[in-house]
Amino acid sequence: MMLGHTTRSLFHVREYAMSSIINAVHTAVSGLNAQSHAFTDLSNNIANSQTTGYKASTTSFEDYVTDNEIANDGESLSDSVAATTQQNTDNQGMVTTSTNSTALAISGNGFFNVLQATGQSNDSTPALGTQQYYTRNGDFSQDKNGYLVNTSGYYLEGYNVNATSGTLGTSLSAIQVPSTIAFRPTESTKLTATGTLDSSSTTPVDMPATAYDSTGAASTVDLSWTKVNDTTWTVKDANDTTGSSNSATVTFDSTGAVSSVTSQNSTGTSSTSSTSFDYTGSPQDMTVNLSGVTLGSANTVSMTSDSVTSGTFSGISMETDGSVMATFDNGYSQLVAKIPLTTFADPNSLSAQNGQAYTATSQSGSPQINAVNTNGAGTLTTGSIEESTTDLTGDLSKLIVAQQAYGANTKVVSTADQLLQTTLAMIQ
Repeated sequence: MMLGHTTRSLFHVREYAMSSIINAVHTAVSGLNAQSHAFTDLSNNIANSQTTGYKASTTSFEDYVTDNEIANDGESLSDSVAATTQQNTDNQGMVTTSTNSTALAISGNGFFNVLQATGQSNDSTPALGTQQYYTRNGDFSQDKNGYLVNTSGYYLEGYNVNATSGTLGTSLSAIQVPSTIAFRPTESTKLTATGTLDSSSTTPVDMPATAYDSTGAASTVDLSWTKVNDTTWTVKDANDTTGSSNSATVTFDSTGAVSSVTSQNSTGTSSTSSTSFDYTGSPQDMTVNLSGVTLGSANTVSMTSDSVTSGTFSGISMETDGSVMATFDNGYSQLVAKIPLTTFADPNSLSAQNGQAYTATSQSGSPQINAVNTNGAGTLTTGSIEESTTDLTGDLSKLIVAQQAYGANTKVVSTADQLLQTTLAMIQ
């Protein structure tokens, strides 16, 4: 009987010991998996230490409580660990100067709005997908079709200027600045009249000119001259039937040159100048210079605007307010698109995609599109990039710690195996 009791006791000891040992193995294996996860995060950070716009991640460890029999105080003990990757997309990377003049770096919480190409259409322009992506990789350059594409192959979106109307759009689309882009005439600010008026004229003399508004749209301004006497003429807007605005009385001296101009605006206010008067209305307010008009024996008077009407595309430039400008060989530049920045309530909950890009999730909150430097979206630095946030020295140190922890867990597995073999041999 004593032998049977001893055998049963050894059996219970063996069962309890085996349960404890197996639990230890389970814990050690979870530790191995957790440290492997940490290795993956650390190696990814180290590999991307030179990747533009990369946001280094960290590893969070969490203990788990399972239903075990080790505790003797009525409470279960923690006997496993799990590791999760913690994104840090809200960390600011260092902004450094780039040799790429079209590169942009964000200092703040915003993201660029980008699209990914799904293939090429028949005319070799990209077929862009509908999935909206967000990125901090602002190393953009023009492709062969004039689109702005970053080093990860994502196409920058913004509000494009309508080529016909010259107005800024209200919906996002891929920004394209082709080399064939046409120069929009600059806004007219001054009209200049030159030539002679026939001192013997008995009928009005028209003086038309083409003027351009801020969008480059053309319109005709027609001023009509009417003789009052040998030294006095009136000039007014030929399309203004009331004659209440854009009219002036011009006095000539004995040599036939303009000596004074007295004008009247729509409010009835008069002003006198030696050579000019103010034109108000469509397409915009301008100054009309009459110093080049003289009295003569024939009507050859004409009028031109100060608008620059032609130019050849020479490249693009980026502005700190998000403006994309087309530059021309005449020294002028014109707005072709405006870049906004998008923010999220919780950017760390964005879903990471290939190429330093992200997609929105229910946890990140809805995307909020903002103008540059508003609502915390941040500022832009041109000709610059945002560097990776990887702390190379720190991550290498953490890698050593993770390696030691991994080795310690393997030691636990090896020791538990030896204990298990000893336990199995207890009643043999």
